[in-house]
Amino acid sequence: MSNKNNYVAIMAGGIGSRFWPESRTAYPKQFLDLLGTGKSLIQWTYNRFSHICPKENIYFIINHSYIGHLKQQLPDLNDANIVSEPSRKNTAACAAYFAHKIMALNPDANIIISPADHLIMDEHTFKETCNEALNFVAKHDALLTLGIKPTRPDTGYGYIQYESEEELDKVYRVKTFTEKPSLELAQTFIKSGDFLWNSGIFVWSVKSIMQALEKYMPEMNEVFLQATEVYNTPAESTVVGELYAQCTNISIDYGIMEKAKNVFVLPSYFGWCDLGTWESAYENASKDYLGNAVMGDNIMVIDASECMIKAPKEKLVLVQGLEKFIVIDTPDVLLICERTREQQIKDYVAEVKRNKGDKFL
Repeated sequence: MSNKNNYVAIMAGGIGSRFWPESRTAYPKQFLDLLGTGKSLIQWTYNRFSHICPKENIYFIINHSYIGHLKQQLPDLNDANIVSEPSRKNTAACAAYFAHKIMALNPDANIIISPADHLIMDEHTFKETCNEALNFVAKHDALLTLGIKPTRPDTGYGYIQYESEEELDKVYRVKTFTEKPSLELAQTFIKSGDFLWNSGIFVWSVKSIMQALEKYMPEMNEVFLQATEVYNTPAESTVVGELYAQCTNISIDYGIMEKAKNVFVLPSYFGWCDLGTWESAYENASKDYLGNAVMGDNIMVIDASECMIKAPKEKLVLVQGLEKFIVIDTPDVLLICERTREQQIKDYVAEVKRNKGDKFL
């Protein structure tokens, strides 16, 4: 039976601009079925965590403008489990808000805080890993992150260097965090063998994270202390809504994890991918014998190879002669972009905004 002291916070407020034009400000990637599986990323994430703790202990921290989409995709979710984020303030504010809210509810709580848009291939191992992590933080004053064995020198991920000696229960003490290194540095990390990718999934007891907030982010901690009387009451969203503007825009990595002394990593092997770009979707999609990932009922491919092609079911799309391209067709935008340039899609979106305003975003 799931432990009633275990809680999950799923952060689901991102815009996912690297998945433009499929992902839009009004309907971002976490609500999309990017790999043609029949479920959106947010539905997969919810299902995954429902095997780890009671459903009533799974919360979504989500921008208020996306609550309608969330209820539509997860109709059984209680309103009490939807934490409305008044504005985008990065992950430190999410983590601090949730810690204060759960502290008021259950001071013995252990928390997993996770993004909504990850792909996990081995759900059984994921469940085991999460349970190991929760057991560790329940017994130790530890801020734990799940680290992923790198398969390539990716410059889009954060890296965690860890001590060679195992601390306890397969858990290692963290030496350093490095955000999105250069290719040269990433190659050095891979060769050294003591680096892991930072999955962005954090595990801690509510007591440990509260102590860390007090010590390393006292100003933000003060902001949320002001709402102590109203957490888990009808007044919560109004009061927090007014306080949120005082929070700095900073990630939990910078705000706490890079400063704290009690940071640990659990090396994890559950087929993880941060579905952050079209390239990552291409890598994880099924492909034809020429390496084309094709999503759509009426797509014809002639003399094309290693392309990512996605189009509405009812639309006929014929692609000829392209090699290593991304072709994404939506009702009002068509993107044709070399796969090697896909990291620049964010820049192209900014260019569209400058030239065409918000209409196509």
